Amino acid sequence: MLKRPENVILQKTEDFSDRIVRMYKYLLRKKEGNSDLLKQVLRSGTSVGANTAESQYAQSKADFLTKLTIALKEANETKFWLARLYAAEHLSETEYNSIINDNVEIIKLLTSITKTVKRNQQE
Repeated sequence: MLKRPENVILQKTEDFSDRIVRMYKYLLRKKEGNSDLLKQVLRSGTSVGANTAESQYAQSKADFLTKLTIALKEANETKFWLARLYAAEHLSETEYNSIINDNVEIIKLLTSITKTVKRNQQE
């Protein structure tokens, strides 16, 4: 078993990436959804976790901010694709609400972190 990260945003984005992968596999098995649409949500959803993980080994504060800003943009893109899956009735309301709540929580956390980093850079 992999050791869980102690960093809250790392843990949440890893968990979210894992959920996206499971959702992708589930919808493929059910033959639900356009495969291009599913690939888009897979790419953007897993990119959130990847960029957050990369930020932990940033070469500078600017690089750290860049990685987290990319993660934030990818989280927002994922929100868009999840809404498309729901609108096309590939996700039930329960499934959509569950994953979108996690998505929105991550967006809020990343927004808060990036704002704090920017403010600290100005001081």
